[in-house]
Amino acid sequence: MGSLGAILKHPDDFYPLLKLKYAAKHAEKQIPPQPHWAFCYSMLHKVSRSFGLVIQQLGPQLRDAVCIFYLVLRALDTVEDDTSISTEVKVPILIDFHRHVYDNDWHFSCGTKEYKVLMDEFHHVSNAFLELAKGYQEAIEDITMRMGAGMAKFICKEVESIDDYDEYCHYVAGLVGLGLSKLFHASGAEDLATDALSNSMGLFLQKTNIIRDYLEDINEIPKSRMFWPREIWSKYVDKLEELKDEKNSIVAVRCLNEMVANALIHAEDCLKYMSDLRDPAIFRFCAIPQIMAIGTLSLCYNNIQVFRGVVKMRRGLTAKVIDRTKTMSDVYGAFFDFSCLLKSKVDNDDPNATITLSRLEAIQKTCKDSGALTKRKSYIIESESGYNSVLIAIIIIILAVLYAYLSSNLSKNACKFNS
Repeated sequence: MGSLGAILKHPDDFYPLLKLKYAAKHAEKQIPPQPHWAFCYSMLHKVSRSFGLVIQQLGPQLRDAVCIFYLVLRALDTVEDDTSISTEVKVPILIDFHRHVYDNDWHFSCGTKEYKVLMDEFHHVSNAFLELAKGYQEAIEDITMRMGAGMAKFICKEVESIDDYDEYCHYVAGLVGLGLSKLFHASGAEDLATDALSNSMGLFLQKTNIIRDYLEDINEIPKSRMFWPREIWSKYVDKLEELKDEKNSIVAVRCLNEMVANALIHAEDCLKYMSDLRDPAIFRFCAIPQIMAIGTLSLCYNNIQVFRGVVKMRRGLTAKVIDRTKTMSDVYGAFFDFSCLLKSKVDNDDPNATITLSRLEAIQKTCKDSGALTKRKSYIIESESGYNSVLIAIIIIILAVLYAYLSSNLSKNACKFNS
C-alpha cells in the first residue's frame, strides 16, 4: 500500500488502495494449477503488477492470449534492452524470435532479475502459446515477427528525426496496439480497429515511458539507451546525456516540454479508439494505461526531476484510477483533469507553449463535447473536506489502537524481563 505520509496527505487514496491490495491478493489466488500456465501468470504479476490486475478481468480465452502476447513481447524487449549482448548475436535473435515461440526447447539467457527467469524458462511460455487457438497464435506470431525486424533495424540505426522516433515507437509499441486489436477481434468481442488508431494507442504509452525513463536509459550500463530524437534534443544540447547536467537545467526542461508536446499528438486518437470499444472488460483493460499515461505526462511536464530521479504517479492515485475507470465518461473526465493540470504548468515563455496549449485545448474540447464532464469525481481536486476528515479520523484511530497494542506488549515483555 502507499506510504502513511502519502495517505494522510491524500486520504481519498485510502479506500482505493485497500481495494487494490485485496484485488492483488485475489489475482494471486486465480493463478492456474498447470505448471506452464502457473509460470506465465506468476511471471506476469512480477513484470507488471498493474497490468496483471487489469488482465484478470478479461474473458478466460482472451485473458490467456493477452497474457502470452505480453510475455512474448516482454521477452523480445528483454533481448533488445540488454546492452551487454553484441549486435552480431542480438540481431539474428530479434529477427527469428517469432519462430522461437513455437519451439518449447528454446531459451536464451539474458536480462536481470525476473526477466532473466523469464528468458531462462521461456519453454513455459512456448508451451502455453501452443495451446492457444490458431487465430490468437497467428496474431501473436505476426506482430512478434514485425516487431523483431523493427527492433533489429534500430539496433543498427540511431533515432535521428521525429519520423525515426515515430517509426521506432511503432515497432516497439504501435504494433502492440495493432496486435491487441487483432486479439480483441479474434475473440469476437470487438470490431477490428483501424491501424492508425491502434498505432496511436501504443505510441502514446511508449512516448510517455521514453520521456519518464530518460535518466534510467541514459545511465544504462555498459551502454546508454537513447530514444529521444536528435531532431528535438539537438536544439538544446550537443549531446543527449548533457540534459542531465545541472548547468543545462533550463534548456533540459524546454527539451522535455517539447517531447511532451509531441506525445500529446496521439491523445485524441486514443480517445476515439476507446470510445469505439463495446466490451466493458476490454474497455477497462485499454483505458486504465491510457489514463496513467496522460497523468504521468502531466507530472513530467516542466519538471526538472525527470533528469534527477524517478517521476511517477503516487500509488494511491494509481489505485484511484483503477478503481474509478469503468466507462468512457470516466476516461473523458480523467483526460480533462490531467490536461488541465498540465495546462496550468505551461509557461508562456516556453518556445513550444503555443503548440502545447493548442494540443491540450483540442483534448479538452473533445472531452467537453462528449457531454460527460458533469457529476463526476475529479482526479486532481480531492473530495469534500468532510469525507477527508472522516478518513483521517479512521486512520488516526487505527494508528492509536496499534500504538496501544504495541505499547502494552512492550510493557508486558519489560515486566517479564525485570522479574
